[in-house]
Order: sequence, then structure tokens, then C-alpha cells
Amino acid sequence: MQAQRIGIMATEATFTIPSDEFPLGCVFERFPDVSVHLERVIPAGDLVVPYFWVRGTTAEDIEDVFTGQPGVKSIRLVDTVEDQRLLRAEWEQDYSGIMQALTESAAVLIDGNGTNEQWTFEIRGNDRSEIADFHQHCQELDIQPTLTELHALTPISTDTEKALTEPQEEALILAYERGYYQTPREVTLKELSDELGITQQAVASRLRRGIEQILGETLPESEANNG
Repeated sequence: MQAQRIGIMATEATFTIPSDEFPLGCVFERFPDVSVHLERVIPAGDLVVPYFWVRGTTAEDIEDVFTGQPGVKSIRLVDTVEDQRLLRAEWEQDYSGIMQALTESAAVLIDGNGTNEQWTFEIRGNDRSEIADFHQHCQELDIQPTLTELHALTPISTDTEKALTEPQEEALILAYERGYYQTPREVTLKELSDELGITQQAVASRLRRGIEQILGETLPESEANNG
């Protein structure tokens, strides 16, 4: 099978960080079984204002967790829907961590979910530079997010396309067209490997190396070299 050669560009990306590297992660120290959904983050002068849903404990418990936390100016309950509580916090920027990167970069937060193991953030940019800008902001704050998914939405530049080998581009295009990067995934590695006629390990390697090549062309040279 030979996929049609076309340019692709990543305008959506999924990153993860350990739970304790995000300010809201302190809730898991007291309540490891809760889940937190970050709805949005709003800049407000010298403050960052996150709105987030918590499932698995009471609003009073959450408010108690954040009382006395460095940088937290206030926290209050906004709404309750069944077993979920929507809270609003006001955070000083110097203590807001990755929330600062989310507000200062042009990339838009699509989704943010936290457990006691990790936080997963989905962001969208109008072009590749906005994804790179978010990554750079994180590095400036000594945060090293791990890229787990890259969504190809629109054509990329010729230079980036040339950075991919034909097998890498073929695998990336097929994976994108079949819905591998959708949530939930619409195709498995085994199905992709059957269609390409190669092993699952080979498909995974081509996708990973292809994404690395795209990031290498997308991120500033100093960031790419520093990992």
C-alpha cells in the first residue's frame, strides 16, 4: 500500500507531566483517588485563574487542601453537578507553573485531566509556531512536558515534509487518515501494520521517528538540541 504523499502539519498536541509538577496536583497528596478536569485558565492581571472540576471528594475538602498553599489568593465553589464540583481559584503567576505557559502562549487549552500519576494536556495552535511557543514557555519555567500525541490537521511546509522519509510519511498519513490520533483511537497499531505489511513495532517506530522529525523542524534549534 502506498499512501498519497501530501504535506501535513501538527496543530494539536498532547503533553503529559507528573502530577506533582502542576499546582493543582497538590490535591492528590491528600486525596489520591480523586480526578481533576481543568476546564479553562484565564489570565487576570498578575493572577492566573483556573476553573477546574473535581470528582471524588467534597468542595470543602478541596478548599481545605489549597488553604495556605503558596500563591493561592482565593478558591471558591462555582457549581455542583451530581458528584462533580466546579471550583475557581486565583493564583499568583510566580506560583502558577504550567498554567502560566497556558496563558502566555498563543496555544489554546482543549483539555486538561489529572490523576495522582500524571496530568494530560491537549492544546491547539493556529500553526506549528504556537505549539513550539508553548513548549518554550514550559522550558523557561523549568517544566519538561512529554509529547505523547501529535495531530496533523493542515499542510506543512516543504522543508518539514522533506525531513520525513517516505516510510515515515506513509505511516503518519495512514495513521492520521485512519483515526489513530483521534480520542478514542479509531484504529489499532495491528490494523495499521496489517495494511502497511510490516510489524507493529516497525509502525510504532516510524510514527515516533516521524514525529521527532516534525518537532525537529518545528521547535527552535536550541530546544531541539536540548531535548
